[in-house]
Parts: sequence; structure tokens; C-alpha cells
Amino acid sequence: MKSWKCTVCNYVHKGEFPPDKCPVCGADKSKFVEIQPSDEPDESKPGNVDSAVSEPEKIEPPAPLSLYQKVTDLMIRHHAHPILVHTPNGILPIAAVLFILAWVFDATLPAKAAAINLVFVVLALPLVIYTGVLEWQKKYNWADTLLFRIKILAATLTCTSCLISLVWYLLDPAVLSTSLSWVFILVNLIMLASAGIAGHIGGKLVFKD
Repeated sequence: MKSWKCTVCNYVHKGEFPPDKCPVCGADKSKFVEIQPSDEPDESKPGNVDSAVSEPEKIEPPAPLSLYQKVTDLMIRHHAHPILVHTPNGILPIAAVLFILAWVFDATLPAKAAAINLVFVVLALPLVIYTGVLEWQKKYNWADTLLFRIKILAATLTCTSCLISLVWYLLDPAVLSTSLSWVFILVNLIMLASAGIAGHIGGKLVFKD
């Protein structure tokens, strides 16, 4: 049975033909390449003895990597984006729940705690966004599939709604007691839902299921 690898997300499909669409990243079948079995040299064969004494082919050494390239390669190799994204994904649900509790019980302390949580999220967002774009470029070759479009849209909604929520609360700490309180809560629910969607897609790409 043949094996086919998606050149976007490295998903491996077994079958006579590649799938019409990658079940992980959504890339079409043109992005699949057949994986050929590796031909390991058998040292027991006499022909391999002669090849050992043949003059080695001269290969030009690759250009040395800059410090920036070394750092970004390390980020990709050690999964910097999936690790860093746990910060907002872990804090945002807490902030949203605290805002809802403050709204329901007309309490100021949970709202203050929620705002403090959002401050930490906003501080983490630049590095999360940077490593996300870096991974999209280096690992997925700027893949323009529906899955990546949804992930980018969800991430954009998460960042935007998070900033709106924090700035709004800082400008008007009593917002949860006004007639626009339901709009404020809706912004936080959008933030929570979009973060969940982006996280789900990210997990699908990492775990390939």
C-alpha cells in the first residue's frame, strides 16, 4: 500500500491514491507527495566495497545561519507557539467567568480580578502572535486553506475582543452596572468562543486528529 504525505502539515495517508482533501489542514490532493521507501545500502553486497574507496563528491557547506535564524529555528523545533498560547487560553476563561459573576452579583472585586487577568493576556499576546506567524511561515509555508483562514480569523477576534474588554473596563469600571453591560458581556463571550475555536484548530494541527 502506498503512503502519501501532506506537504503542508505532514499528515500521512495510506492508500493507492492521495485523499481529495487533507483531513487535518484541508489542503487539496495536489499538496500530497508519495513517500518512497528509503534504500539503505547493504554492506554485505560486494558492490558497496568499491563505493567506499571512491572519491567523495564535493558538497558546498551551507551558509552559516544568523543569530535570528538560529533563534527562530529553535522556536519552531521546540514548539514555542503551542506552549505560549496556553497563557491566553488558560487565563481568558477565568477572566470571562469573573466578569459574568461581577455582572450577575453586582460585585466589583471579581471585575477587578478579571481586568488584572486580561492585563497578563495582553502582555503575552505580542509573543503569541509572533510565534504563530513564524510557525505559519516556516512550518506550513503560508498555507492558505480554509482551516488556516478560520484559525487566523478566530485569533484576530480573540485579540480584538480582549483589547476592547480591557480598555472599556479601564475607561469605565462601572460598565457592568450600566445599560451597556450586556454588550460588554457579549464581547467577553465572543472572546471566549473565538479563543476556543483557535485552540481547537491548533490542537488538530499538532496532534493530527
